Amino acid sequence: TYNYYMGVLNMTKNLFKEVAMNETNPNYSKAISRLEPLYQRSNDLRSEFGRDYTRIIFSQAYRRLKHKTQVFFAVKDDHVCTRSEHVNLVESVSYTIANYLGLNTELTKAIAVGHDLGHAPFGHGGERIINELAKIHGLDSFWHERNSLHLIDEIETLEDNEHHRHNLNLTYAIRDGIISHCGEMNQMSIKKRDEYIDLQNYTSPGQYSPYTWEGCVVKMADKIAYLARDIEDALRLKVLKENKVEVLKASLNNITSEYHFTAINNGTVVNYFIQDVCSHSNPSDGISLSKEAFEIMKTIMKFNYQNIYLIDRVQIHTNYVKLILNSIFDFFIKYDLMARDSNTNIIDEISKDKDQFPHAINGFIHWLEKYSVMNGAKRDSLYQNKVIYDFINDDKAIIKSILDYLSGMSDAYIIQIFNELISF
Repeated sequence: TYNYYMGVLNMTKNLFKEVAMNETNPNYSKAISRLEPLYQRSNDLRSEFGRDYTRIIFSQAYRRLKHKTQVFFAVKDDHVCTRSEHVNLVESVSYTIANYLGLNTELTKAIAVGHDLGHAPFGHGGERIINELAKIHGLDSFWHERNSLHLIDEIETLEDNEHHRHNLNLTYAIRDGIISHCGEMNQMSIKKRDEYIDLQNYTSPGQYSPYTWEGCVVKMADKIAYLARDIEDALRLKVLKENKVEVLKASLNNITSEYHFTAINNGTVVNYFIQDVCSHSNPSDGISLSKEAFEIMKTIMKFNYQNIYLIDRVQIHTNYVKLILNSIFDFFIKYDLMARDSNTNIIDEISKDKDQFPHAINGFIHWLEKYSVMNGAKRDSLYQNKVIYDFINDDKAIIKSILDYLSGMSDAYIIQIFNELISF
């Protein structure tokens, strides 16, 4: 196995060096473009992508990922994968592939750590529930890749030297890599697109390929990073038994010709796919898996759906999450109706209950003050970020604000709010 891979890998190293998104790339100026000019420091040592990497990991949204579910909600177990660990795993996998192929690793690092910033709490179950609420109330579908772009473009902020809050304002290549990352799609090969499009044109996950080869690497790495990690967690939580994983291992070894799986764990599976991608990718065929590795990936994914993602215990938890999210949504939206009836603004109306529900209400008031324009409410001059909720002219402003607020919360914070609402 070692000799097989080394022979192939020696022929593929740095194959993408000439098309990497570096300063010599003819599309580099487009890739580093921003929606607005970003202030410059005379002594800044970082590239544009390097700046974005630190802007992402300094953000509050990135910090909250440590308390957002990846697959299993298990806040009391330090060793169960969270969304934070997942993005760091994707960063590691994509760095190894990009570094070997000669691509820009600063770009893959930034896309990877930012790709799930807008993921809903409670994993894909929470995502489906927020999507249901959005559609019930006449909004566009909610999906986390699109919401991640919304979050980095319009919601997440950083302080400047004067404590003013500004939007992240990331480069095009990173914004594109984030909305283009959809890791649930089965693809043997991912080729970048040539068109420089308006990213607001996205209407569904995976609609377009990434604009850069680096974005393609992250999209592939996203799948590689979670397949075996989810199996490890399922074993730890006794959702899975070892005998089923042994059956999976036998199935995989029936597919492989040169490689033999001696264990099914994160290190083994990640190494297998990294080696395969590095040995089968080239600018003509794209960031690619071999036919064999693609079958391995589909087999593991099918196993995970049957034994992890769609089991009864996960559905019971999803029902619990639905109760939580719907209850909090209903709690906040009633204040908009009360404000309309009394001809006041929602901040004045909701403030009346601050003593009874301090955590829930103070947090939402802060959210509205930061992002809204409404009659009778003055916006603090420290907020230099975009206004995204127009309560004067948009009757959907309250729905948008609640759904954005919910989708940005960590699991732990949502439960804290819910417990406050049901406590006497």
